[in-house]
Amino acid sequence: MDQVVAGNRAVWEQASTKHVREYDELLEEAQGDGVLFPREKELLAPVLAKQPLVVHFQSGHGLDDVALVKAGARRVVSVDYSSVAAGAAQRRARELDVDCRYVVAEVPGVPVRDASADLVYTGKGALIWMRDIDAWAQDVARVVRPGGHLFVYESHPAVPLWSWDQDEPRIRPDRSYFAKSHINDTFPANGAQEWQWTLGQVVTAISNAGLQLQVLEEYPEPFWRPQDDTSAAAWSGRLPNSYALLAQRPL
Repeated sequence: MDQVVAGNRAVWEQASTKHVREYDELLEEAQGDGVLFPREKELLAPVLAKQPLVVHFQSGHGLDDVALVKAGARRVVSVDYSSVAAGAAQRRARELDVDCRYVVAEVPGVPVRDASADLVYTGKGALIWMRDIDAWAQDVARVVRPGGHLFVYESHPAVPLWSWDQDEPRIRPDRSYFAKSHINDTFPANGAQEWQWTLGQVVTAISNAGLQLQVLEEYPEPFWRPQDDTSAAAWSGRLPNSYALLAQRPL
């Protein structure tokens, strides 16, 4: 693990203490209807109907894993390089009696057997930690079985450009859509380096890894807002803030 990745991991470990402080609230949320977005459920419905074994790259708080099991997944194996996040998520899964197992490891290079997953699920703040999008896509293709799927629900690559002004959306003068990376100045803060991948780079990496694109949709709604009372003009429906991607490994 190089210095930048190690630094980002330390930042994420610190940020993940939020999952411990808010453990009871997250447990209550997991006991509800789940945290999958309606469009996620629609796109994944045919896959989850087959009771797939899911591998979740970069699982964070793990609430998506519980929701995937409730929606039909047979089992979820989740990988995250935060021991704090993985530990809290594993405890929550045991309390809820759902078949989720958490592994502390870096992505790419997940310690999962080749062709062992029916579905690789990821997103919601995952790809910004990938310094090599091609290596990530190759790891997905390695893990997913022939006929299996990759599903990504992620922040749109243009999001780093948007300001959070409330009167009208503006492009930040210190950001570029085509930049290699930028320093995070919001959550999780502490100077984490986030890598930027254009939508074209993400799709090309997946295609080059041998997966066939089935769905690519863009949405105006962000998947995450920094505060419940924040209402940025960039989120008012005029600009892309998230996207969903479904791809399949050919038989």
